[in-house]
Amino acid sequence: MNKRKLINDPVYGLIHIRTPLIFDLIEHPLFQRLRRIKQTGLTHLVYPGAQHTRFHHALGAMHLMGMAIDELRSKHVEISPQEAEAALIAVLLHDIGHSPYSHALEGQLIHTDHESIGKVLISHLQKTLDQNIGLALEMFEGLYHRPFFHQLISGQLDLDRLDYLSRDSFYTGVAEGVVGHDRILRMLQVVNDQLVVEEKGLHSIEKFLVARRIMYWQVYLHKTVLSAELMARHIIKLLREEKSSTRALFIASELDFFLSNNVNLEYFKKDFDEIMPFFLALDDTSIDYSIKRLTKYHTGPLQFLASNLINRILHKIQWSTEQVAENTLQDTIRKTAGQYSLSEAEAAKLVWAGNESNSIYNRDIDEIQILTKEKEIKPFSSFLESPISIALNRKYFICHPR
Repeated sequence: MNKRKLINDPVYGLIHIRTPLIFDLIEHPLFQRLRRIKQTGLTHLVYPGAQHTRFHHALGAMHLMGMAIDELRSKHVEISPQEAEAALIAVLLHDIGHSPYSHALEGQLIHTDHESIGKVLISHLQKTLDQNIGLALEMFEGLYHRPFFHQLISGQLDLDRLDYLSRDSFYTGVAEGVVGHDRILRMLQVVNDQLVVEEKGLHSIEKFLVARRIMYWQVYLHKTVLSAELMARHIIKLLREEKSSTRALFIASELDFFLSNNVNLEYFKKDFDEIMPFFLALDDTSIDYSIKRLTKYHTGPLQFLASNLINRILHKIQWSTEQVAENTLQDTIRKTAGQYSLSEAEAAKLVWAGNESNSIYNRDIDEIQILTKEKEIKPFSSFLESPISIALNRKYFICHPR
């Protein structure tokens, strides 16, 4: 069987599957599961075109890794066939541990982050499929002795970010998120096994950071998207408080498994074989089905949230530069109780305060290094003259029914 296939991608054109092992990984049920998890969670409730999946994104990131490897080899950076394959695998599998609705339900069903779950799954694939996946795991964890591979997989200018900005911009129609990924890749170089960017790529990096900032506040943290995600999170939270015998009549069995068991990282590792069938089945469809069924649940906050989310009657969010005062929160709870004929205890489960933050660039962690025309290496922040903000940006909010 010919495993060197071509995949048509709307963002890049043809994506080449370079090795038989990569083909086998793409065909594996753990990777195929990513077809059933939307890349941007509930963003499609604001941008209807955002129906693309983690599967699309992983293939795109792998494609960019192939382009980066080709570019570095053309500049006489020695990369063995085994290293190249491992790097492609590492970025292909970087999101394999994601929960349904992507970041919206991160840590809600399995009490750890998707990267930690991913490491367990990659280790499993190494044991059951091919030993060379172990090298990919080393690169993924940052343990390989050539750091530039990890920087390409998970750094401030990594291929994950390059793909999701291009892809999410394409599917949402937010043109401001478009980045010149091809030019950035052509500016890459390796010095002493550290990734650097040639000085003539400075403006491309600035545009990348501006695009990332715009996409965060205009798409990923758009107040209506955030409202929908908060509603989904609180549906899960309220389901945990219900009796298993009652909720099991309304929700998918795989969802009920994770609600009935306190699955943390240690549990996930220890009882891997028991958990795996439920994990493979847990996807966006599990949550969509459950929320749809919950619209017929008995009255109360759970039924209220499920019905409103299904019908896109989304909570209102009000941003603030300061933390929401307790008297403001309590006043909103009282108004909600009166408006919807609820007790204040029920209304309190429908009104939430919190904050969201975003930092598009961190000077303290793995700064992007610039290779100057004089062959000196300097941190990117030392070149900044434009007024783009690279500091942590935090906003506070109160979220309540309309």
